[in-house]
Amino acid sequence: MSTLPNAPSPEALTEWDRDHHLHPWAGTEGFGTDEYMRVNTADGIYVWDGDGKKYIDGPGGMWCVQIGYGRQDMADAIAKQVMEMPYASPWSFTSEPAAVLARMIAERAPGDLNTVHFTTGGSTAVDTALRTALFLNERLGRPEKKLILSREKAYHGSTYLAASVTGKERFETSFDKADSLVHFLPDVNPYHRPEGMSIEAWCDAKVADLENAISVFGADRIAAFIAEPILCSGGVIIPPEGYHQRTFEICRKHDILYISDEVVTGFGRLGHWFASQDVFGIKPDMITCAKGLTSGYLPLGACILSDEVIERLSDAEGEDVFYNGYTYSGHPVSCAAAIKNIEIMESENILSHVRRVTPHFQSRLKSIQEKFEIVGETRGMGLLGCVECRPALDEKSYEAYSRFGQKLDDACEARGLLLRPFGNMAVFSPPLIMSEKQIDDMFDIMEAGLEELSAE
Repeated sequence: MSTLPNAPSPEALTEWDRDHHLHPWAGTEGFGTDEYMRVNTADGIYVWDGDGKKYIDGPGGMWCVQIGYGRQDMADAIAKQVMEMPYASPWSFTSEPAAVLARMIAERAPGDLNTVHFTTGGSTAVDTALRTALFLNERLGRPEKKLILSREKAYHGSTYLAASVTGKERFETSFDKADSLVHFLPDVNPYHRPEGMSIEAWCDAKVADLENAISVFGADRIAAFIAEPILCSGGVIIPPEGYHQRTFEICRKHDILYISDEVVTGFGRLGHWFASQDVFGIKPDMITCAKGLTSGYLPLGACILSDEVIERLSDAEGEDVFYNGYTYSGHPVSCAAAIKNIEIMESENILSHVRRVTPHFQSRLKSIQEKFEIVGETRGMGLLGCVECRPALDEKSYEAYSRFGQKLDDACEARGLLLRPFGNMAVFSPPLIMSEKQIDDMFDIMEAGLEELSAE
């Protein structure tokens, strides 16, 4: 029930949202007609809709609710900072939360990634990393070294540059992108390798894709390679073992900056603060992060830069300005939320908890593939998972798969589980505090939904 004074009726809220609120990824044919579930309250791993129905939050908000909902200690930290100093211009001032958080992130980032530029979220963190790569080459007198390499199925955000390096199918819209700045490497998903090809051979082919691109365009034209450790929004795609180390070494050899987009994998999703080094054995030139940085309690992102990048920017000839920043860069209240988030994760050993429950989570996920003929593959790592179905549909199109995915979503939602459907796939990134019992509850509902669709 709403706590607002003179609370509007549920019918009025639905009407106002439909008539005045343009949601992300809204189809143009649905403007003014789509109706969204209204979530009113949340606690732990659960959310309740406007009718009071309880759901397990399978997507964890949007890959971000690490410590769970309803934390009074987080609310207290936010309220305290609001009263002490709610805003400080990052152009003119700093604040204690911004300075403390920058230090905390640098201490937890791999290698020499010691400089933090705060942004408003993941998209602006990616924009910052890309602009920095282009800025560096301009500073070094290499204006032709501006091409960005990305990958099919990648998702990096919805600002202009971040959307330009995004390779998901659904991004084929009429929105303009900086197509001349990017080249996409082919799909790295081992599930899509040719029949009979080994994982090792697939890895060789994917590494060769990078080498071929460098051969075609020339290393003197390529500024950076941006890569998610796991292509999360594209379907929790885990590149073959050794791929990250080998592509990183190639980038180093050709003076191509390596940008690791850890907007999803950062801050505990795989049981570590960052996955780049601890899980995949690489030390990038830049890391982008957001989402789990504040557990979704407030918007905040960051681009973390290595000492080497900072030194090259500083040592280049001539004075210049790092002309990148936002009104809400280093926002004191958002930074206070991130500090409290890190403190909670450490005091409650959440990273250890993730590593402890991961085997059970992944075992339940894997068993789905063994139980259901309609499931082509399950894959995941840490508390990330994807169920990719292979429905027997007459029409093999993204639209047809999306209709199927919506049916699965509806079947699970009716039983109390929220999913994030994408075509014929459903992805999971639940709050990191999930217990083994709650993991079982989630997958039990998922299996019941798959049974319903299998019967159809």
